[in-house]
Amino acid sequence: MSSFHLAGIVPVAGQPLDFKMDWHDSLMPIAPDYLAVERAVFECAWAGCETIWIVANDDMTPLIRHRLGEWVQDPVWIGRRLDPYPSQTRKQIPIYYVPVRAKDVGKRDCLAWSVLHGAVTAFEVSARLSKWVIPKRNYVAFPYGVYDPEILRDHRKAISSDRPFMLSHAERTIQDGEYLGFTFDKDDFVSARRIIREGTGKYSSEILEEGLFPRQKLPKEERWSARHFSLDKVFKPVIIYKENTVEVPWYHNIDSWDGYCSYLGSPERKLVERPHPIFMKYHEWNEIGVDDDEE
Repeated sequence: MSSFHLAGIVPVAGQPLDFKMDWHDSLMPIAPDYLAVERAVFECAWAGCETIWIVANDDMTPLIRHRLGEWVQDPVWIGRRLDPYPSQTRKQIPIYYVPVRAKDVGKRDCLAWSVLHGAVTAFEVSARLSKWVIPKRNYVAFPYGVYDPEILRDHRKAISSDRPFMLSHAERTIQDGEYLGFTFDKDDFVSARRIIREGTGKYSSEILEEGLFPRQKLPKEERWSARHFSLDKVFKPVIIYKENTVEVPWYHNIDSWDGYCSYLGSPERKLVERPHPIFMKYHEWNEIGVDDDEE
């Protein structure tokens, strides 16, 4: 469906994990010269996304952009062997970098909120251009789940459809807190956002007399509880369509040091390698009126 806009969301901003490195957790290497966030972007490319939106804090965006650039090649369109002019029919997927709003930092900036913020930004930016380019569904790829993204190639039609699509492993999905890809639409967005808004604020929400404002502050550890909401809590209402649920043959959760070490010690790590530069390397769009001398 040429008019179906599938927006890829890569959530990076969120509460820190237990790696405690000088760089962001999503920049942990999963293979030589291959970072976790790059695998997530490549997954969106295999899923058939028309655009990719990376949600990251301002301090990490320059480093991520230095690795990824402004677009990646669609790995399916680049391998059309029967195309008489393959170099002219390649499809570039633009990458956009979405900052977290200052008013959300430290209040509800969990990983699930980065997903929702990326989706609403993709909607607002596209709607200002034309109603015909508004995303109909969003595909989410997480940096902290490692599996073979090429499995999505055979399911592109199901992913870019009005029905929900979800990856699973050992009968566990995003609704169990696993970092496995899935799609959601505007109705799922509203349901998930409603859960985020149920989080506490700075003051107690006790019932007061009409015309009065809350005056009692919550303890610091109880304030802004939404920033610690887990993926399974926020995305529990996402609709599941069993016929569009695909089991991945292997999967590793690397959101902790133990999980990361388990992945590095597994035989599957030898199956993961950086995509060929023809698929993924630093690219920038040409400025208006400027030719690309690289070709």
